[in-house]
Amino acid sequence: MATEIERKFLVKGDFSKQVSKSERIVQGYICSQPGRTVRVRIRGKEGFLTIKGASDEKGLSRYEFEQKIPPADAEELLKLCEPGAIDKVRNLVPVGKHTWEVDVFHGDNEGLILAEIELESEDEPFERPDWVGQEVSGDRRYYNSMLTKHPYKQW
Repeated sequence: MATEIERKFLVKGDFSKQVSKSERIVQGYICSQPGRTVRVRIRGKEGFLTIKGASDEKGLSRYEFEQKIPPADAEELLKLCEPGAIDKVRNLVPVGKHTWEVDVFHGDNEGLILAEIELESEDEPFERPDWVGQEVSGDRRYYNSMLTKHPYKQW
């Protein structure tokens, strides 16, 4: 089983000069119940189906299965998703030996900017750039599946 280990932070400064690549992402959830999510995503011109399990106590690790699917299938599956969708631009920002994923949200989550870093282990050291603010790993309000139900603009 694949385990995803990631930490999530609010962004407090300008990261734009360090961006190596940007892509629009649109995603929805076929299932977003506590302990499991089934997500459909279109990233750029590619489609993906992702299943995620429950997060650990700290909110850092969880089971993740992701499969590439034809974009036309992803478009059709998005029609089956629960109400609410995520629309964001993902920016890749290399820092040290890691690449940060900085998501700038649009639509109902406009104004929210989150930075995520994937790690090999929960205690792996990493370089924290000055534009990275408060850590929100494990804060369910910032899970994409929760942002579809309780958008940032309504907080």
